[in-house]
Amino acid sequence: MLSKSHKKTQKKVGSASPGVPRPRVPDKVVADQVWSLAEPVCTAEGFELVHVVFRREAGGRILRLYIDKPGGVTLEDCAAISRQLGDVLDVNLSTVDTYNLEVSSPGPERPLGRPEDYEHFKGAPAKIRTIRALNGQKNFTGILGGLAEDAVLLRINEQTLAIPLAEISMARLVNTNGENPCL
Repeated sequence: MLSKSHKKTQKKVGSASPGVPRPRVPDKVVADQVWSLAEPVCTAEGFELVHVVFRREAGGRILRLYIDKPGGVTLEDCAAISRQLGDVLDVNLSTVDTYNLEVSSPGPERPLGRPEDYEHFKGAPAKIRTIRALNGQKNFTGILGGLAEDAVLLRINEQTLAIPLAEISMARLVNTNGENPCL
């Protein structure tokens, strides 16, 4: 059973022609293309497109879209957006091999991807993973301090670290769920 904060709907899309190899399209390029196709649909339906991920997982390729709206997202909302996007993505992602489309609410550990997310959730606990090591490490957990120029400010203990946006590979809120939010 899926909890309310993680309702998902899945649809297998994409069509591979037997025996015809497809050129490898980088995951980031696919995610960016999907964002440009999905955002107008989500906005028209009253949703915020929070994040798009395209990657290989144990069950094959996954295209995961996180949507949100005031008052939260229902399973029916996810199914409606999945239905609307399925055909659009089939036509526009014809060079991408078969994948599973998942539409989900962001949940309590909401992904952060846009610069405005770091300002909006200023003061919230977050985890950030970088592409390359900064100060000898790639994984950081702390309190978001917003943005300064092109860097995310993250308070770790009593120090503030400026992490360049271009160096962030993954960032998400941390659900403290009643535990010590001071990290």
